[in-house]
Amino acid sequence: MVLKAANQLNRILPMMMTPAGTIKPAKVFVIGAGVAGLQAIATAKRLGARVTAFDTREVVAEQVESLGATFFRIDLGETGQTEDGYARELTPEQVVRQQKGQAEEIAKSDIVITTAQVFGRKPPLLVSTDTIKGMQPGSVIVDMAAETGGNVEGSVAGEVVELHGVTIIGSGNWAEQVCRDASNMYSNNLFNLVDEYWDTEKEGFVLNLADEIITGCLITHAGDIVNPRIREQYA
Repeated sequence: MVLKAANQLNRILPMMMTPAGTIKPAKVFVIGAGVAGLQAIATAKRLGARVTAFDTREVVAEQVESLGATFFRIDLGETGQTEDGYARELTPEQVVRQQKGQAEEIAKSDIVITTAQVFGRKPPLLVSTDTIKGMQPGSVIVDMAAETGGNVEGSVAGEVVELHGVTIIGSGNWAEQVCRDASNMYSNNLFNLVDEYWDTEKEGFVLNLADEIITGCLITHAGDIVNPRIREQYA
């Protein structure tokens, strides 16, 4: 995502000392410091950008700072994380507070990357049109949640658009563009899942419905929706 943004940006990322003067490093703001966000932070730092990141979980501040980025704090009240370590869904009031708290930082950024997705639900709107208007022309936003509803107002799933002089990347289907690694990872997951529950004596696939891995990935069984997160959406 950082590379895609850099290709659209009208300036370079690292600081440069030149005969014509010093070029300041580009500013990158990453919203969400989960797996994708941390990787984006690391990539942007390697390319020489000045990186700031925000996450609703204060516990990830140390991880952000260990990568050389600055952790941006907004007082949202009680947030926390799920048992799986993911950020909990914010209340509508907390989302508004986050939008306002990060607006100034977004306005100062050359690249903004949003990574906030909620399993089974529409992702929160984190960057409004008014915030985009405050950004410098030529800035770039990457909306990683564009395909499921979007974190950025004005992003279009599957497209790269321009709004108030800001390029918004919502092209999605990122895995298709790194198909070799994506295929290797997917096939490895499937192999390990089968290998874990394959009974060599019975020569069959044996499901233990009490196993936490099966509980997490099984959606339907015996005609019922058994996955608790999916069931919430259809209750």
